[in-house]
Amino acid sequence: MDYRKKTTISILNQLTSKSRKFSSKLSIFSFRLILIAFLSISLVGGATAFGVVKGIIDTSPDIDTISVAPEGYSTAIYDSDGKQTQTLIGQDANRIYVTLNQIPKHVQNAFIAIEDSRFREHNGIDPIGIMRAAKIAFTSGDLSQGASTITQQLLKNTVFEGGAETSDIAKIKRKIQEQYLAVQLEDRMDKDTILEYYLNTINLGQNTLGVQAAANRYFGKDVSQLTLSEAAVIAGITQNPSTYNPISYPDNNREKREIVLDYMKEQGFINEAEYNEALADNVYDRIAEYNESYSSKSEERISSYFNDALLDQVLADLKEYLGYTETQAYNAIYRGGLDIYSTQDSKIQKICDDIINDPSYYPTNSEYQLSYQLSVQYADGTEKNYNEQTLKAYFKKSNPSFDIYFTDKKTAKPYIKKYRKSVVGKDDTILGENINYVIQPQVSFVLMDQKTGQVLALVGGRGKKTGARTLNRASSSLRQPGSTFKVLSAYLPAFDTAGMNLASTEVDEKYYYPGTKVQVHNWNGNAYKGTTTLRTAIYNSMNVVTVKVLDKVTPKVAFDYLNNLGISSLVESRTIDNRVYTDINLPMALGGLTDGVTNLELTAAYAAIANGGVFIEPMLYTKIIDHDGNVLIDKTPVKRQVFKDSTAYMLTSAMEDVLKIGTGTAAKFNSSEIAVAGKTGTTSNDIDLWFEGFTPYYTAGIWGGWDLNKDQVNTTYHKTLWKTIMEKVHTSKKRKPKQFEVPDSITQVRICRSCGKLAVSGVCSSHGSEKIEYFAKGNTPTVYCNCHKGPKVPKKKPNASSSSNANSATSSDSSAPSVSDPAANSAPSSAVAQ
Repeated sequence: MDYRKKTTISILNQLTSKSRKFSSKLSIFSFRLILIAFLSISLVGGATAFGVVKGIIDTSPDIDTISVAPEGYSTAIYDSDGKQTQTLIGQDANRIYVTLNQIPKHVQNAFIAIEDSRFREHNGIDPIGIMRAAKIAFTSGDLSQGASTITQQLLKNTVFEGGAETSDIAKIKRKIQEQYLAVQLEDRMDKDTILEYYLNTINLGQNTLGVQAAANRYFGKDVSQLTLSEAAVIAGITQNPSTYNPISYPDNNREKREIVLDYMKEQGFINEAEYNEALADNVYDRIAEYNESYSSKSEERISSYFNDALLDQVLADLKEYLGYTETQAYNAIYRGGLDIYSTQDSKIQKICDDIINDPSYYPTNSEYQLSYQLSVQYADGTEKNYNEQTLKAYFKKSNPSFDIYFTDKKTAKPYIKKYRKSVVGKDDTILGENINYVIQPQVSFVLMDQKTGQVLALVGGRGKKTGARTLNRASSSLRQPGSTFKVLSAYLPAFDTAGMNLASTEVDEKYYYPGTKVQVHNWNGNAYKGTTTLRTAIYNSMNVVTVKVLDKVTPKVAFDYLNNLGISSLVESRTIDNRVYTDINLPMALGGLTDGVTNLELTAAYAAIANGGVFIEPMLYTKIIDHDGNVLIDKTPVKRQVFKDSTAYMLTSAMEDVLKIGTGTAAKFNSSEIAVAGKTGTTSNDIDLWFEGFTPYYTAGIWGGWDLNKDQVNTTYHKTLWKTIMEKVHTSKKRKPKQFEVPDSITQVRICRSCGKLAVSGVCSSHGSEKIEYFAKGNTPTVYCNCHKGPKVPKKKPNASSSSNANSATSSDSSAPSVSDPAANSAPSSAVAQ
């Protein structure tokens, strides 16, 4: 006798439990077999009932390989304080699992009363219910009365895909297999587990699965807080989630709720007083009130720019660290019930969002850029898609100056209406139309903790965010970085590996890219300054000097440094239409790149300067926990020392001057108690505006511009935004006054600011050209100034030494006190600063 036949016979034995009379149960089960036989004979024309049943059972799933545990859970994202900021819900995944001890007894009993009153007595199938359903089937032909137990419903939802059969034959087959498996399941699993799985599986309308999600959606509360009346509302939904939806059809649900309460009273779950109290509860007013509040917050449920970037990182890490495919990673995020703990500081994020969305900080000529999509099915069956560019082309025929920018949304509507009329006839059908207005100029902003690599706040645009995973200008938009790239591509490798320093000089003059007739222009025209120190070149953002520096460093060396700083968008070599593109060239010094960079990666590179040359890959989350509480990824910061701390400090010192006396004064803090350093950046015609800067606490970068590359007139708004945000963040976090720490690898020397050589006492100072400069130990000037007339220059040079109190000197202080060097008695006392 084969296994299936043995199992079929064993069902008879399992049905005859000690708590039931054998003869009664056997006769009922025999009636069931007769019913099946009758239906089977009528369907297959003479085949024996046993053969039909056996064939159906033989093709049923194996009880040992199936799983009835609910699948598809919503994922939660938390901020750095552990507060949930978003719930991610994929298809069939709006489920929040709760254990049975978290579900009140009156909630459990409400479902048992209406769905399976003999749940606690039967062993998987309900013979009395089957007999009732059979009678209805014989007398009316209605096969919808399935007498399904809770156990069977659990199997239907988890194994048989919800029982969505398209024919009666398929439905009968599923019913037989469902009952067959139900008996086996109850032999292997206790009632409480079955009930727990069921209450976490059922469809309860409004895209909710399980009682916890339903309690949240209809009442805004945890399932443990549901009243008896509310429990009856939810239990009444399950037999038809559309018809009995308490939001859409409250009257239908009201009738069903009364039936649930009737059954609960009849079955002894509640007494008369409890019944009357629940029945008198005007629960539907509360449902309507909460639904109004829930609907009004729909915009808040659209994922933020931060979470969009976070999910991109999670998706990539699941594939890299755990070997997931794209589909597996996506399903884990949207159906896996993960807990993702982000690095977002919600208080800082709110400061960024509020200020960036304040229109008073932007140019008065801000406009709305029209985003338009239209799909049309024509009378002949053909389909065609239109967008804002086809609309623009249509109006340009009659008005060459027409563009898709409007001073307000109202102004755009007549154009949309006219264009729609021009492409859609009376017999045509509009399949879809989408209209959005994007305020311009746009911005992106990234704020990091340079010591941890954690991204604390991220803004991918200003204005209303209309959907999930929309354009994220902070993490995915590639823009030309302009002069912000000078520090990274030219001066950083120059100081770190080419022996140059802040006092090194280059001649600012008319200059062409070597081997070409392409002239390098300074941003302020062709007013050249002659011999210039690199400090001056940095804070004045001088193009000619920067290109000359990179030429000495070599673009390949710079390219390697940039790769180590996490700039992943650089092009080593790319051939398109027989033309070779590369970023290993001198224009890279000025930020002229093939594709551009993202704000996130650029800010992370600057964070390495703020962190003493240690680069940390930007982190948007710290750990991911799976549905069962296991740690999937514990994200450890990826650190590497890319350049020397002395290089980092020299760059920092020069960039302090950018805000004090250079191109970034608009970003300078109102108070000097907290040190600030940074670098400005603009591209041709001021299309892209940047400021990347940092304090001893945070690093932040801002970009401003028009999405479609429009020239800008106001070129300071982004600096004002950066300053306003950073000042408020430091104040709200109660950051104490602090200056940049000078590493032990740095020494100070008195130099002539005109030529970068050692200062001659009494000579350079008389020309207002003497200053204290920072150097890496072992890389100080060896020659005295000879650009000013004065006393004879001594032949002996001083020995540079480190200064234990280097913080006391100011990089732009030309009147710093003279500090003598005991090792250089014959040298002027002003030559070396300790």
